[in-house]
Amino acid sequence: MADPTARVLAVQRLLRVEAEGAHVARLADGAHPPDVSRRAVDYVSGVTRQKRWLDFLIAEFYRGDVEGLDPELRQILRIGTYELIEREVAPHAAVNEAVETAKALLHRGAAGLTNGVLRALDRAHRAGALPDPDTGDLANDLAVRYSHPTWPVRRWLDRWGEEATRAFLAASNEPGHFTLRVTGGAEAVPGVIRELADLGVEAEPSEWTDDFLAVDRLQPILRSGLLDEGTVAVQDVAAGLVVHVLDPQPEERILDAAAAPGGKAVYAALRMHDRGEVAALDVSEAKVGLIAGAARRHGLSIVRPVKADLTTWESDARFDRVLLDAPCSGSGVLAKRADLRWRRSPEGLDELAELQDALLDAAARHVRPGGLLVYSTCSVEAEENDDRVAAFLSRRNEFRLESVEGLVPDALVDDVLYRALPHVHGTDGAFAARLRRSPD
Repeated sequence: MADPTARVLAVQRLLRVEAEGAHVARLADGAHPPDVSRRAVDYVSGVTRQKRWLDFLIAEFYRGDVEGLDPELRQILRIGTYELIEREVAPHAAVNEAVETAKALLHRGAAGLTNGVLRALDRAHRAGALPDPDTGDLANDLAVRYSHPTWPVRRWLDRWGEEATRAFLAASNEPGHFTLRVTGGAEAVPGVIRELADLGVEAEPSEWTDDFLAVDRLQPILRSGLLDEGTVAVQDVAAGLVVHVLDPQPEERILDAAAAPGGKAVYAALRMHDRGEVAALDVSEAKVGLIAGAARRHGLSIVRPVKADLTTWESDARFDRVLLDAPCSGSGVLAKRADLRWRRSPEGLDELAELQDALLDAAARHVRPGGLLVYSTCSVEAEENDDRVAAFLSRRNEFRLESVEGLVPDALVDDVLYRALPHVHGTDGAFAARLRRSPD
């Protein structure tokens, strides 16, 4: 008999995501065996990411109203469809486990329905006869097929065209790729690769910078103690390159104006050889604690965590360089944040743009004459990136835009801006602009 434990756990968590708005990344716990927990996490992340496409397929093979299904049964069918179509699990295993889960959570009638729907879907899949959305509205059809809301897909089509939009949507549905920042820099990379090999982790140097590694999985690293020792840190290389755009130097005063959880502040301090000052702000006491912990793990003395609201914070002196990694839609990190695509709205994008403007103006107050302000996001939206920089420069004529050329690889330089795109560069999405204040 199939063991439905992981599926039952996944169904329970998926119901919480929908009913309570629970964040997928915060649902994992240590109360279950590692194998059960790993499978449940995969089901929850995969179904949350692909649910619009899965629901379309279920509706094609269920003779009834999908919206009227028991909530538990709908999740069971989503998980079974995800395994058959996206994971290519052997049909007998995927269907049998789904049936056992229906028996465990519901009743024999639900088990029979599960069996019928999934077997019909599998036959069509193996025959190459799965239906495609065909409403005549390209944005809507792509949104269903790649499981996104329609409104951002329409915007991406207008900006990028069909080919690039399809590529971006596909990249956003891939399992997240992970990179590690190596604390000891490029010289320490060979030794860390050997340590990771001993843990059964494949690692190779990043193509974008010599102190990052691409790894095939994270769990053995999380269990190993390497993070606690500060040997490595989990950080996407695209985010790390924002610190290259900042280009902090030893003995300078740096402000990381929205620093939690501290990855960029720590990386800046490491590149400064722990000489100077990095003031790391966050409005949350708990997040300030995360910054302090990250600095301790890396043995850094110059990171100064500060609990403060940037819009009202006052400093005795101005800073040589200020980094504003602004709150944003996160559209560049959809592969790692399975639920994020369902939490955004056009109205929310407008609200974020207003916040980003306010934070940029607040950050600018802390830049010394001749100093540098770097504005960055993990968004791919022009409204949060290029448009915010243009609006800032129109308000603040004491700042000018300067090029990131020479600070990041040429492939990531877009005119004078830093831009990483998931479907082009295989990284998270990231954006940064250097804004130089006049010497006065």
